[in-house]
Amino acid sequence: MFRKLAIAGVASLFVGTAAYADGHSKDIVATAVGAGSFETLVAAVQAAELVDTLKGEGPFTVFAPTDEAFAALPAGTVETLLKPENKDQLVAVLTYHVVPGKVMSGDLSDDMKAATVQGGEITIDLDNGVMINDANVVQADIETSNGVIHVIDKVILPES
Repeated sequence: MFRKLAIAGVASLFVGTAAYADGHSKDIVATAVGAGSFETLVAAVQAAELVDTLKGEGPFTVFAPTDEAFAALPAGTVETLLKPENKDQLVAVLTYHVVPGKVMSGDLSDDMKAATVQGGEITIDLDNGVMINDANVVQADIETSNGVIHVIDKVILPES
């Protein structure tokens, strides 16, 4: 689960100006690394062995939590998820932040549901800004060579 989260986070954090520097010719992972604000997400994606997947053809839509979003988790959560024995849980969290296909903000509708790579569903709420489950989208539509990143302010977790 954490891996999915980390992947999504890394992708979202690359929404910054670094993502646009070269006309979105970088993939999701390279964009996140270049942004500098997705270190936790990138580390999680690496620990979950999802780097090659997120560098793949896609397209993917990643709801990427920032480093601050990961820091807001209960103490010890990130460290626990990064342990090798918790890899399956990390992968589930990270893949819950990824939707197959390229979904731009203009494609969203209120109360829309989207299936994640993890197998669960996320809910889009447009009543008070754009929310994915209970996370706010703080930057949208960061285009990459293999999809799009939307930066979110909270790590979203699949139902257990």
